[in-house]
Amino acid sequence: MTTNGIEAVFLETHNWGKAAKFFQALGYELEFETDHDSGQLRNGDGPYVFIAEVPKNKTPGMQLVLKATDTEAIATDSAVEVVTPLEETHYGTREMTVRDPDGRLWTLQAEK
Repeated sequence: MTTNGIEAVFLETHNWGKAAKFFQALGYELEFETDHDSGQLRNGDGPYVFIAEVPKNKTPGMQLVLKATDTEAIATDSAVEVVTPLEETHYGTREMTVRDPDGRLWTLQAEK
């Protein structure tokens, strides 16, 4: 089983514009913005931050995304509880969700 550090931080917000400006004030540069109140920012060659606006009645969440290099081994390792199997995304990656021993969910992301 292999991962290679943190790939990204997925953030949910009630105000995409304010959240993007906050990260830009911290030195992040906007890589792209979608037409549905979300976008991606990055500071140097570190993990990217993807921010998505959610409805006011939903509590904004945060998810760390680990860069996976051997998803097949991860999926079959008995020490790892797979919550959602490896799936191709509409944005050009493959992702799966796993649960750690304390119940936290982790997203693992790999290149196609």
